[in-house]
Amino acid sequence: MGTELVVATDRVQKFFNDLEAQKAILNTSTKLYATLSNHFNSLQKSLSQKSQSLEAKIQSLESRSREALESLNLREISLPERESSAAARISEQKDAALAEFERNVSGSLDLAETLKSFCRKMDSEGLLKFIVSKRKESVSLRAEIVQAMAEAVDAPRLVLDALEGFLAIKAKKVGVTDKRWACGLLVQALFPDVRSNSGPKGPAFARSVVERAARVADTWKAQMDELNKSGGGTLGAAEAVMFVQMVIGFQLKEKYSEEFYKKLVMEHAARRDMARLAGALQFGDIGDVIDELVKSGKEIEAVYFAFESGLTERFPPISLLKSYLKNSKKNASTISKNGNSSMAASEESSTVELNSIKAMIKCVEDHKLESEFSLEPLRKRATALEKAKADRKKNSAAASSKSHNKRSYGGGSLSGGSGRGGVGSSSFRPAKAAKYSNAYPTSFSRRNPNPPPQHSPVTRYPGPYNYPSPTVYDGPTSASYGSSYGVAHAQSPVAIPQQHIYSLSGDNNIGATSVFRSYGGQTSYGGPYDYSNVTPPSYQPPSYP
Repeated sequence: MGTELVVATDRVQKFFNDLEAQKAILNTSTKLYATLSNHFNSLQKSLSQKSQSLEAKIQSLESRSREALESLNLREISLPERESSAAARISEQKDAALAEFERNVSGSLDLAETLKSFCRKMDSEGLLKFIVSKRKESVSLRAEIVQAMAEAVDAPRLVLDALEGFLAIKAKKVGVTDKRWACGLLVQALFPDVRSNSGPKGPAFARSVVERAARVADTWKAQMDELNKSGGGTLGAAEAVMFVQMVIGFQLKEKYSEEFYKKLVMEHAARRDMARLAGALQFGDIGDVIDELVKSGKEIEAVYFAFESGLTERFPPISLLKSYLKNSKKNASTISKNGNSSMAASEESSTVELNSIKAMIKCVEDHKLESEFSLEPLRKRATALEKAKADRKKNSAAASSKSHNKRSYGGGSLSGGSGRGGVGSSSFRPAKAAKYSNAYPTSFSRRNPNPPPQHSPVTRYPGPYNYPSPTVYDGPTSASYGSSYGVAHAQSPVAIPQQHIYSLSGDNNIGATSVFRSYGGQTSYGGPYDYSNVTPPSYQPPSYP
């Protein structure tokens, strides 16, 4: 009985083991089925979405095709009317241009009429010269140049003539700045709406005009590449903006790579026009440009680009402004620290911080962010920096003037001319005599010499006497002759007036005639003492107890 019971238990155990194995197989099959079901469902969903997208694109394409066909039909229908209108306009402009050639442009014509006269004549060189001559009236020029360009028989050709002339003188590097500014006005007048993302529909210019514009752009681009190879960068900011405006206006965007446009925009991002033009260029993702600007510490430029491209949610302006403020303070502190807080380093640090604050204030005001970003602390800080800068300039000027005056006190009049206290300015400084010197060479002797004068240490010489330095006749006394002889100083009550004077004749002879005057202990010498032709007399310093 015991053996039969053991055998039955083993069979039951084996049965349970088989059940466990079947259960594991069933679980694995269930999981595999679920995975396959999910995969097929995702494929079905993806195919459905792609199918819907394709249907939407097909519908859009059909709609655009219908619109294009309708537009072409309308153009074809309007061609005769447009042709007659254009012919009438050209005839009118031709008559106006011929009449303009027949009459002389007088100087009495106002600004607008003169601009129109040059445009009617298609005189690009004369137009540029006139614009340059009226550069001080830039506001009036910008207002009148668009209407004047409309009077030209072929405005694109006029602008291209001006650009070709500019590129020619740019290669010679003569008179570039003024011509660049004038050409910029002409390009802006030809493409007043080039900054908008929606350009004109259809070809705006004839094929020959576009081909000529492409040649001009290629010449311009070659000059940029040459500058880049020589390490001189690409272009100036104003010229870069003008180049981009021409490329957009003549629809030449496909000629150059996105990398070239990105580099050009990044290099001149500080130019406010560049933020507007970047959207019209439509190269890549503007967000990448903004990211690069933020990484390179140009948060203010990033704010302008974010507003122009509509990416303010992705790049919050307030966060960018706060980051820029923090970095500007850090940069100013670093400059001062690296310069050991010297005067030059402090000046540079103050200038950097002040410029940063002004840029922030301008950015906040341009985009109406005063409610979110308070400008009062920035304005107070800017006022304090400007006041400190003005004080430094004032102190520096005062110190420089004081130093200059101290140097000028040592010079006297050796000939004619006027100066302080009636003393002329000297072209050279007389040699100093040794201290306590009591003898001069014998060549200094004179005819009819006067007795050596015995001067009081506090006697003042208010007349035309002028000594190179108070140390020339220094003696053991605390009296001073002052920085400049002829300026009133306090007199010592023990001043002893001296009753003598030296008068020199033109032949280096000494005359002993003079008039002595004494005013309250001051000694005045009647005639000027001319040092130009004689040597100074021997001077014996007095002895004092």
